[in-house]
Amino acid sequence: MLEHKGYRGHVEFDAEAGIFHGEIVDTRDMITFQGKSVNEIKKAFRNSIEDYLEFCAERGEEPDKPFSGRLMVRLSSELHRRLYIEAREQGKSLNQLISEKIDRAS
Repeated sequence: MLEHKGYRGHVEFDAEAGIFHGEIVDTRDMITFQGKSVNEIKKAFRNSIEDYLEFCAERGEEPDKPFSGRLMVRLSSELHRRLYIEAREQGKSLNQLISEKIDRAS
């Protein structure tokens, strides 16, 4: 995994074409890059992010940021109630309880 300015890139090697190709994984915008060597792919990764940020600035648009940590989840009313009660009994917020449960499960 490559990282630059908070953005992360996933890289794969295409043996048939003899190139590395990658994609930024933590944004909804499609940002790709490629190179023929490790050094080239790293440079292409950084350049793609810089180009993306420059493109957004030129258009007066806010670039899509890496994940904020906010996630909207729909639950059944019964599950919501049970989790709320469990959180209260443990002296935690509902967000904290759910975050801990997800962290343990992953």
